[in-house]
Amino acid sequence: MNRSILTILHYCYQLIHYKVKMYKQDILYKLQGIVGEKYATADLEDRICYAYDATGQRVQPDYVVKPANPNEISRIMKLATRFRIPVYPRGAGSGLTGGSVPIKKGIALVLTRLNRILELDKANHTVTVESGVFVAELQKFVESQGLFYPPDPASADFSTIGGNIAENAGGLRACRYGVTRDYVLQLEAVLPTGEIIHTGAKTVKSVSGYDVTRLLVGSEGTLAIITKAVLRLIAKVPARKTMYAVFPQITNAAETVSDIVAQSVIPSTLELMDQRTIECIEAYKPTGLPKQAGAILFIEEDGLPEQIEQVIRQIVCICKKHNALTIRVAKNAEERERLWELRRAVSPAITRIAGKKINEDICVPRSELARLFIAIQQIEKKYRVPIVNYGHAGDGNIHVNVMVNPDDTQEIARGHKAVEEIFKVVLKLGGTLSGEHGIGNTKSAYLSWEIPPAELRLMKEIKKLFDPNNILNPGKIFYK
Repeated sequence: MNRSILTILHYCYQLIHYKVKMYKQDILYKLQGIVGEKYATADLEDRICYAYDATGQRVQPDYVVKPANPNEISRIMKLATRFRIPVYPRGAGSGLTGGSVPIKKGIALVLTRLNRILELDKANHTVTVESGVFVAELQKFVESQGLFYPPDPASADFSTIGGNIAENAGGLRACRYGVTRDYVLQLEAVLPTGEIIHTGAKTVKSVSGYDVTRLLVGSEGTLAIITKAVLRLIAKVPARKTMYAVFPQITNAAETVSDIVAQSVIPSTLELMDQRTIECIEAYKPTGLPKQAGAILFIEEDGLPEQIEQVIRQIVCICKKHNALTIRVAKNAEERERLWELRRAVSPAITRIAGKKINEDICVPRSELARLFIAIQQIEKKYRVPIVNYGHAGDGNIHVNVMVNPDDTQEIARGHKAVEEIFKVVLKLGGTLSGEHGIGNTKSAYLSWEIPPAELRLMKEIKKLFDPNNILNPGKIFYK
């Protein structure tokens, strides 16, 4: 090529690079003018820190911004709208489907400065909180006041209320108490175009207009940025009792769950761990669990002491009916805590099987759990990948972890094929692709398997109505 042409091309490249650099610097100055120099940065180390979530995906944003209030967020969104900059709301980054990963770069909007518990209304059993409050912090606060916030995700210590609302988090107590959406009365949120909206009512009942509050709950940060919530509380339970039952086969445990529900004996918590999960825990932190057991159910009941005893007796009888090998009831709070330590050890323990897990949170009708586990066992053999199952059996929500070697491309491919086949089984059984983790970008290619075209089109129109420029958490939920 002619040297003069090369010189011109090189000059053009340098000019474009310079203009891009100056444009980014100008945007940074504008963001710093909104939140202060300390809370808006384009430094590499900060961008690396906010490039990922629990999925392990990594995409560095162009800017990291930490607003302190809705007005600052409103100004940021108006700026982003003007320059068509993608904005990715982020709480603690503990999501499992890529919900906060800035896949199109832009602004990582970190909401952890909105971290105040604003008001406890004992008379009406409500609490008003900002979105950056940690769930466990809220739970401890309201329980110290004799009240109770039931949603209890395993990530409660390090996940935020805003993130829980965005994903409609469930958790261990959903079996009886329901999920996050059942406790959200009002929301304050900022639209992608910058308007601040207030939805819902503090009253027990409200049917004035469309239920925009419930629309925002579970919308995964794609419709609005949640800044404040009024949450419903209930009276603190006076007592709890915990037990576990060991079964020879996972189908025995699944049938026990179905039978418990069929007899209208709904405990507050009903968790399941399969044999591989037990093996992982014993390898990670030996506790004396029977490694050869097919499955273990962890069960907790709460309420008045006399009612608890009656329910526990009923559950023990049902467990025995389904061939439980061992049944143990915790004698005191210390034993109870040791049992739940086993459940909390699951996530770090299962990584001992292989270096990478493909984590899915499918959900089926509780009566279909046995069929689900039989199908998963067949899929495990077919694709020659270990599959670890545990989770919230009381509401049919199972965390299915396909374990693969990160250095073995063929095994990874088989793992993803296994996941696809599991999804097909789940839908055939009348289930859903996600019980509580959301769709994000890890499941977006499969959403059309579950949602029919008309309903999917309606969802996309709702997204367009809220976010006409597609700048808020783009690339999430919908595939391309």
